[in-house]
Amino acid sequence: MSFTRQLSEMSASELNDAIDDTNFPQAHILSRGRNNSVCSTSSTSGTSSLAAANDDVANGSAATGQSTVQATATGTTAAGGDEVAPSGPVRPRLILKSNSSIVENDGTQPITPMTPRTSTTPGHENCTFHHDLELDHKPPTREALLPDMARSYRLLLGGLGENPDRQGLIKTPERAAKAMLYFTKGYDQNLEDVLNGAVFDEDHDEMVVVKDIEMFSMCEHHLVPFYGKVSIGYLPCNKILGLSKLARIVEIFSRRLQVQERLTKQIAVAVTQAVQPAGVAVVVEGVHMCMVMRGVQKINSKTVTSTMLGVFRDDPKTREEFLNLVNSK
Repeated sequence: MSFTRQLSEMSASELNDAIDDTNFPQAHILSRGRNNSVCSTSSTSGTSSLAAANDDVANGSAATGQSTVQATATGTTAAGGDEVAPSGPVRPRLILKSNSSIVENDGTQPITPMTPRTSTTPGHENCTFHHDLELDHKPPTREALLPDMARSYRLLLGGLGENPDRQGLIKTPERAAKAMLYFTKGYDQNLEDVLNGAVFDEDHDEMVVVKDIEMFSMCEHHLVPFYGKVSIGYLPCNKILGLSKLARIVEIFSRRLQVQERLTKQIAVAVTQAVQPAGVAVVVEGVHMCMVMRGVQKINSKTVTSTMLGVFRDDPKTREEFLNLVNSK
């Protein structure tokens, strides 16, 4: 099962729970030095000694976990009698913890949607796709939706009092259906395909920021657009991501029916999954047409949301550096 689909199935609270910040030193412990910030990469799996200590505590071995952290931070005598040299401040990788609400799957079994539908549900006897919570009745290809969507738009035009058969509107239902499929094309994309192997080993642990990435999305409450810009920063742990892939990650999650708060979190979690950095920061600034062309009609209003994970959350200096870079002209 792709990780992107896991993200799409998670509510905002589940996304928060999925971030394991317990293996990050607090701000008073972590001082972001230029020369001694070292990622803990003791194994190929990307887990740190601090993360291993958390596992020990979870298994009831609190004392053992504590000694593991102390040995990493200060240097102690190993079990075999060899002296372990101090390694300086440790910058652990940002990892995702297991959550009972996230169903592990080998890719062969569908995930039960929030509104379960099976082959015994009336009208779904011949359906095989009942596993995507955002499109919980997903056909083999989304283009197969076009005839039904076009008919729905034709009914909508008639309901507005228009004549769907007049010259200017005769092809509008099909055009609108194709446009809506394009606006929501992110449902057909997943993180693995978009990354396409563009994750590289690089001895670099300084901040990487790509800012002012254009974003277009659709408000899931009113089906009208909201648009704006996204800025992403991360602190690598010996792995970097192709710069264009950050923009493509934005496209995956913005080209869906969205709310800006969830969009911000999903982008941050996707970057975390891609390169397991020491921290991720995402700031989204959006203009919502549901506030501009209807309702309160405040044409100058902007909505700003942010997600800070890892050292960006725990270290005020690192967070301030990112925000200064984002706000600079």
